[in-house]
Amino acid sequence: MKYRVAIVGGDLRIVKLAIMLAKDNNEVYVFGLENAEDLKDNSNIIQCDTIKKAIQNVDIVIGPIPFSSNGTTLNTPFSEKEITIREMMHVINAKVLIAGGISPEVYEMANDEYIEIIDIMKREELAVLNTIATAEGTIQLAIENTNKILHGSEVLILGFGRIGKVLARKLAGLSVRVTCAARKDEDLAWIQAYGHKATNINAIGENLKSFDIIINTVPHLILSEEKLQYVKKECLLIDLASNPGGIDKKAVKERNLKFVWALSLPGKVAPTTSAEFIKETIYNILKEIYK
Repeated sequence: MKYRVAIVGGDLRIVKLAIMLAKDNNEVYVFGLENAEDLKDNSNIIQCDTIKKAIQNVDIVIGPIPFSSNGTTLNTPFSEKEITIREMMHVINAKVLIAGGISPEVYEMANDEYIEIIDIMKREELAVLNTIATAEGTIQLAIENTNKILHGSEVLILGFGRIGKVLARKLAGLSVRVTCAARKDEDLAWIQAYGHKATNINAIGENLKSFDIIINTVPHLILSEEKLQYVKKECLLIDLASNPGGIDKKAVKERNLKFVWALSLPGKVAPTTSAEFIKETIYNILKEIYK
């Protein structure tokens, strides 16, 4: 089944997605991507000069991932146009919107306009696939921001969810000495079953001084100012968690520690692969809607 799709705003992943959807013979209309070189001279993609023209005759609207960074306007890195969320919601009216990182306020607006919203980042298949790119991107950051090889390094991963599991396995494959921190006894048991060292996340403190790299995957504060005093100066801190993150950024700056806040890694390190994952997830969603 072929679809009429509008794509509004978004980063390089969404640009690649537009090309892939057009290649599959879908009708693709775009707005807020006029500066994307990859879309220029692509006869299968219709560039629209207004958001209304892009959306009026389509079945599905695809928005940015993440949808907005300020709660007011869409993320449009490939456009000078400022597209407000309210304007977009008003134009969509009674259609399906697929985007990522959607706030509760947007859902409230959608109710007023009879819009069905699907947050693609909450789809399990995409979350699982994205962990691969996140893990590989994290390893890339670790290599780029240290002056030693990873082989034999002591690395602590805070959290043992999807990302923690995949990242620990890939690091272990590089002969890294991996320790994983979790709260639940069940997770601590699985960490040991996978062959990693385990520690209770509530017990970390003075033991932090033994690590060369510490990677946080937990979306709330774990490494507070109090705990950061134990981190050695040459240790690299990487935070993969979304805002506000799990590492006290103010304390990191005051202590002059090496720190990387690595948000949205799949889109940065592997936009083409990420777009493929997003496309397959969108097709799964559409099959469920139009079954």
